[in-house]
Amino acid sequence: MQEKGFDRSRLEFFPIGSRQNKLEGAEVMLGLDSPAPDPGAAAGVIERTAERIVEARQRNAPVVICHGAHLIRNGLGPVLSEMVRQGWLQHIATNGAGSIHDWEFAFLGSTCEDVKHYVSRGQFGMWEETGAHLGLALLAGGLAGAGYGESVGRMIVEEGIEIPSRRELRAIVEEGLDGGAGPAARAAAAADLVETMERTGLESGRLKIPHPHSSCSIQAACCREGARFSVHPGIGQDIIYPHPMLSGGAVGRVSMTDFLLFADTISELEGGVYLSVGSSVMSPMIFEKSISMARNLARSGKASPEDFHIVVNDLAESTWDWSKGEPPKDNPAYYVRFCKSFSRMGGELAYAGVDNRVFLLNLYKCLVSLS
Repeated sequence: MQEKGFDRSRLEFFPIGSRQNKLEGAEVMLGLDSPAPDPGAAAGVIERTAERIVEARQRNAPVVICHGAHLIRNGLGPVLSEMVRQGWLQHIATNGAGSIHDWEFAFLGSTCEDVKHYVSRGQFGMWEETGAHLGLALLAGGLAGAGYGESVGRMIVEEGIEIPSRRELRAIVEEGLDGGAGPAARAAAAADLVETMERTGLESGRLKIPHPHSSCSIQAACCREGARFSVHPGIGQDIIYPHPMLSGGAVGRVSMTDFLLFADTISELEGGVYLSVGSSVMSPMIFEKSISMARNLARSGKASPEDFHIVVNDLAESTWDWSKGEPPKDNPAYYVRFCKSFSRMGGELAYAGVDNRVFLLNLYKCLVSLS
């Protein structure tokens, strides 16, 4: 069945190697020995956060960081990857752009195109490898039952993707017609992959995709260490959507898996820590749904997470003490929406109004000193 609306098959795509990037990994990546800038007034919040993370580890409670794409663009991939390896982080969540920047650094060693320059030429987001490889990773990952982040992480770690034959996929589809919910869900994923193969001319077999810079990828680190990495995208908001290899069914499938994994982690947040870094919309939105789901289970007897620590890190100024709850409407802090949303979730809330490099480098060094 032909796609409705815009015909993506008419688009022209370009090798990502021909793109001029504003960020080179060799220049922006922060090493573990990078000096931590003076955190100023945020020092107390950072120290307390480190203490709460240590306490969470002692209680076997999760520590979650949910971040926007700028954290990746600021070169913090190696820092977060090391925090995963040392067991300080159990779940990392980001948006679609965060996943894409992380992958482009691993694949190409650079990222971040000049939006104005390429939009004016009809080339913005029209990069063959980014759209094709990520689109295919989500199709293959969905067939395997993986989420968005795990699908991309596997592609990086395994340096490629295995594409089943059309015969194998059609057998999965036929088996799923009478096999119940599980086989039917896998059949739907197989059908999406078959449809994409026929629409794009993709052949079966192993597609080798080298990732020479995988050491800087958080998605790869989580895949290797068994930590959760969830991606929470918005349809049409990222540069992969123009590419014909990107399947709406696959995106929905792996994104829903990741949301349920995120909600599962939040349901176990008792005694844990939630870090929201540079995400003013996505982070509070998925958190509030997840904590409500966890508390819904409490109606049938499951313990509800009530004792947890939320730390919001952003650049917006806020003089309000968020540990006191929500400010009155005549206070400008009332309109710092992301803090206001988190203040309604329960637990303990703190705010660190500093650059995310200052926050996370100092937090990492505090954790090292406490371990």
